[in-house]
Amino acid sequence: MPSETVSRNHATIQQKCLQVANRRTELLQDFPQFATYRYVQDGTEKELAVQFKRREEMPQPTVQWAFKLAERNVGPQYRACSLGWQPKVKQKDLSKPWARYLLAVDRATGKPVGYTMFRFDLDYGRCVLYCYELQISAEYQGHGLGAFLMQALEQIARGLSLERLVLTVLKNNEGGMRFYRRIGYETDETSPDKQEDAPYEILSKSMLG
Repeated sequence: MPSETVSRNHATIQQKCLQVANRRTELLQDFPQFATYRYVQDGTEKELAVQFKRREEMPQPTVQWAFKLAERNVGPQYRACSLGWQPKVKQKDLSKPWARYLLAVDRATGKPVGYTMFRFDLDYGRCVLYCYELQISAEYQGHGLGAFLMQALEQIARGLSLERLVLTVLKNNEGGMRFYRRIGYETDETSPDKQEDAPYEILSKSMLG
């Protein structure tokens, strides 16, 4: 049937799209405006380098730092809900071979100060960039870095012709929920409904058009 042919063709296009995305060894070269982030704090300009790294390019101490930052930032919210904080699961996720990172590094100190961890995936029949983590060190929060990294992810997703950018937020993470709503993310059609009483919500934004 024609509809079956269309579906097969669409699936083939999606698979090729994901293959291209996962083979990329550099994602920011087409978007040089996201290679550096600057802001002024207490009269001093801060300059951060933003680097793309595949999991195998991330030094193990940096992965451990990423885990500790996630534990500090969202560990309390996990512990306060039915999911609980599961350190082994989080460490395993951060070390998956499919993991991709945008890492923000303070040029003055050479130390990482924030990151987003994501993957390219087929999610409920949609070709998506799935953001698993967005974590910023406390002293670097409130200066637009999180929004900047999300903008970079959106540009990457559009550049790779992905359909949506998807992420999960704990319902008790009120600050995170406000942040994502403010930058245009809405409840995704795959998010659990109220009857399921899940402790999290799935948000997304279309990358088409």
